[in-house]
Amino acid sequence: MNKLSTINLIKTINTLSNGFRYIVEGAKLLTQPGMKRFVLVPLLTNIIVFIFLTTLLIQYFSAVTQYFSDFFSGWAWLAYFAAIIATILSGLAAFIILLIYGYSFNLITNIIAAPFYGMLAEKIETKLTGNVLPNESIASITLRTLKRELVKLWYFISRGLLVSLGLFILAFIPLLNLLVPILAVLWGAWVLTLQYVDYPADNNQMSFSELRKQIKSKKYSTTGFGGIILLGSIIPVINIFIMPTAVAGGTLFWINELSHQNRE
Repeated sequence: MNKLSTINLIKTINTLSNGFRYIVEGAKLLTQPGMKRFVLVPLLTNIIVFIFLTTLLIQYFSAVTQYFSDFFSGWAWLAYFAAIIATILSGLAAFIILLIYGYSFNLITNIIAAPFYGMLAEKIETKLTGNVLPNESIASITLRTLKRELVKLWYFISRGLLVSLGLFILAFIPLLNLLVPILAVLWGAWVLTLQYVDYPADNNQMSFSELRKQIKSKKYSTTGFGGIILLGSIIPVINIFIMPTAVAGGTLFWINELSHQNRE
């Protein structure tokens, strides 16, 4: 089987720039013959979830910014400082809402579309490397991928609550509260890299705990790759297409930086 040339375009490992390159090359892969049928159902799912969550986003975004504006409007004796505080808090709240929006969009659609993403990752890996993974029935793939999604979901929720608590505390500490958006983005990048590199990892029978260990050694690629996905996830319309692209990019990440470790 002839390998696609895409993988040859990425020679380096563990660099920030690889995150962007995996996404770009992943998008190109989705235009290859035979890929569209694995993308159609997830895209339709994304559109439905997009309409629902974007409606909620607009409502909550307006409500939160209005809340802070009204709350500080009575501080006439400190009008200048009140306006600054209201602007900062409104900005932080809006940023957090956008992150929640991006996380929720990924979470819901990934649970629904997990079997299709697993098959997409398998198809891409086979085309890129020529390695044929063991045949599985659709029922087996569906069961396996849904179980894996529950494992990831528990990890993301349990660790996410601790991270959220830490960020909440930091938000009330002067100067340190400036780190909140940065730490939130780093956590989001970590989560999203795990989410999308896990599809090929699961296909190759690497446990989720082992994947986490391997990903930790690729902190720059992880930050770049997950950061790009996070950015795409919080931008309406773009987020409809970012997830299948992220699966393809995550498969490139796996092949280029992790698959050899699974064979050792």
